[in-house]
Amino acid sequence: MIRNALAKQLQSSLESIVGEQVPFPIIEPPKNPEYGQFASNICFGLSKVVRRAPKQIAEEVAEKLVLETDWNGVRIVPINGFLNFSFDPDLLWRKFLSYSPESVRPVERPRSILLEYVSANPTGPLHIGHGRWAVLGSAIASILRVVGHQVQTEFYVNDAGSQITNFRKSVDAVRAGNTVPENGYHGSYVKDLAKLDTDPVDQMRDRQKAVLESIHTRFDRWFSEKTLHVSGRVEAALNELRRRNKIYELDGAVWFRSTDYGDDKDRVLKKADGDYTYFAVDIAYHFDKLHRDIEFDRLINIWGADHHGYVARVKAAVKAVMASETEAPDDEKLTVIIGQLVSLLKGGEPVKMSKRTGEMVTLDEVIDEIGSDAVRFFLAQKSADTPIEFDIEVAKKQSNENPVYYVQYAHARISAVFRKWDLVPPSTAAYVTLNEAEKDLINWCLQFEDEMHAAATALAPHRLVNYLIELARRIHGMYETSPVGTASPDLQAQRLYLMESARRIIHYGLSILGISAPESM
Repeated sequence: MIRNALAKQLQSSLESIVGEQVPFPIIEPPKNPEYGQFASNICFGLSKVVRRAPKQIAEEVAEKLVLETDWNGVRIVPINGFLNFSFDPDLLWRKFLSYSPESVRPVERPRSILLEYVSANPTGPLHIGHGRWAVLGSAIASILRVVGHQVQTEFYVNDAGSQITNFRKSVDAVRAGNTVPENGYHGSYVKDLAKLDTDPVDQMRDRQKAVLESIHTRFDRWFSEKTLHVSGRVEAALNELRRRNKIYELDGAVWFRSTDYGDDKDRVLKKADGDYTYFAVDIAYHFDKLHRDIEFDRLINIWGADHHGYVARVKAAVKAVMASETEAPDDEKLTVIIGQLVSLLKGGEPVKMSKRTGEMVTLDEVIDEIGSDAVRFFLAQKSADTPIEFDIEVAKKQSNENPVYYVQYAHARISAVFRKWDLVPPSTAAYVTLNEAEKDLINWCLQFEDEMHAAATALAPHRLVNYLIELARRIHGMYETSPVGTASPDLQAQRLYLMESARRIIHYGLSILGISAPESM
């Protein structure tokens, strides 16, 4: 809220000073808090436009910048080309009294978004990597909805092809008491499935669904790859590309002209033996996405690191099968997030094998050991493009070393305060007194909405996670420096109001991430 509103004021004033349109300023807390609450480097970008040194521009802007009266109490200091903003305590308190964390302003252009993630083969249990895509996807969907976008989520079930055939043969072999084929599936779960008189693919999909629901990940739709083949939509997509002159035949195979869209080489869609490639099915799936009754403005896919090489060709395919032949190719139509690997540790030592099965550690085993909250928090804590080392022992600790405990304890700590004292609204709009910890907490609370929008724009739940860690740090700091029991009635009311507002933000932020906010720990 506060950074965005200040940026709008700064942009308007800058345009009147330089006499032309300027980009929307980026305003962030400076690395050195002595420089103020916020800083902007906008003058560096303007220096090329107005052909003056950033330092000169910053000094002129600081002298001439006029903010609306609602911003009385902002001090602007130019430092080496940066514009630094310091807020007087009365301005912070005034903004804080009128702030409601649950009322996040909607984006100016809400979009209709289809978000596809996890998409595991129904041939085995989910692992911790699948858990990361599940947490990232569900958190991104939640964040996008909070800022006003319409989001549908989808799990693409890879229930066709040779891996499904081999999986069924493996289960059938165990049922018949025969040896599992060499290219089959040998996990202990295959023996468990063989005991059931049901389709193993359906059974495994249902098991995957149950595990995902246990970490609060639910999908609006489970899309079956098999339906693309049965309905003839794969060949229909190829026919549409053929009609648009986007494919050709060579050496008995059918090729897609993906180099027309920036790919490094053309790709085979149908092999000489008549079998479709996996890429051809991918095209059919995205063709289906683009031609549904609901027209999506944007498609977002979350894939594992092993799919990195598919990004360029699938983006090329999406451009080729846009809904209208006259529609210009849209580089923003499809966004692909590549998630990096997760390494499991236990007390700092790598964990690769399950004690239960002697095979890989499954997602449900990790959930059983540390709980849904810790799984979601740890898997959302870092950017998708950063590998994660996930230490199970740290996640189980009831101490500040465990970040999810640290954040949840901040909520529980304030909840304990309100079991002793009732919330009484401050009697006046003016504050009694604010120490440094209180001012720091107020300033951070006022940045919640800005962080929500930044997380939505960047599709980055880790921004919200790290915001909550910093919020918890400030809550603990205020708790230690701002006693309630010994304060005067007016100061007590003020401190309780500040605590309750911070508690609401941490509760709301955790709920967005699918994590609980306990009232006692």
